[in-house]
Amino acid sequence: MNMINLSILFLALCTSPSIPEHMSQRAKSELKSNMTEWILHDLVRNPVKGVIIEGTPEIIKYKLKRAVAFNGSADAVFLDEMPLSGLEQFTVEVIFNPFSGGNFEQRFLHCGEITGDRVLLEIRSTEKGWYFDGFIKVKDQEKALIEPTLLHPHDRWYHVAYVIDHGKLETWVNHEKELEGRIGMVSLSGGKTSIGVRQNLISWFKGAIYKIRISPRALKPKEFMLF
Repeated sequence: MNMINLSILFLALCTSPSIPEHMSQRAKSELKSNMTEWILHDLVRNPVKGVIIEGTPEIIKYKLKRAVAFNGSADAVFLDEMPLSGLEQFTVEVIFNPFSGGNFEQRFLHCGEITGDRVLLEIRSTEKGWYFDGFIKVKDQEKALIEPTLLHPHDRWYHVAYVIDHGKLETWVNHEKELEGRIGMVSLSGGKTSIGVRQNLISWFKGAIYKIRISPRALKPKEFMLF
């Protein structure tokens, strides 16, 4: 192969990946601009209009950052917004730490209405550990993904994800898929958001939360937040 051909090959190898890389970056930027992201420390320390703090959530350390601890009986955050409204596919992610000693049923995120369209991220807490529950209700369709044998130790940090893709449902813990199911999906509508308790003030969460992120599409595991 002569020098001219080598130069052409080298130029092709260097330049051809730039177009898909640019498109990928743009897609990531567009997705990020449509995400809803709540860092709990910011919500509690600097509540803005539409954010109500119930009780006295405690600021604690999470790595080199700050998280918020809920006492399991009176601490919660209420937001006058519902980022899932109008969506038929989305991913809800939470970085959190379920503490031992809490009630059996705990709702740590409630998006939507109290009894109508809603998504609930929950745990069931036992002496041996906790297990994840992802629940959705849309119109006359509802489904809970829950399995008591999938236990995890308390008092550790975890990443959980609830992925909805036009009726296909998946729950993930630490980037490992746990359960899947299906419903007849239409877009959710109406309601607000509560963190640390169900909106009707039952099933209080005992534990800490660092961040909640809601993406307007079904993410792949490689796109999940790191923790």
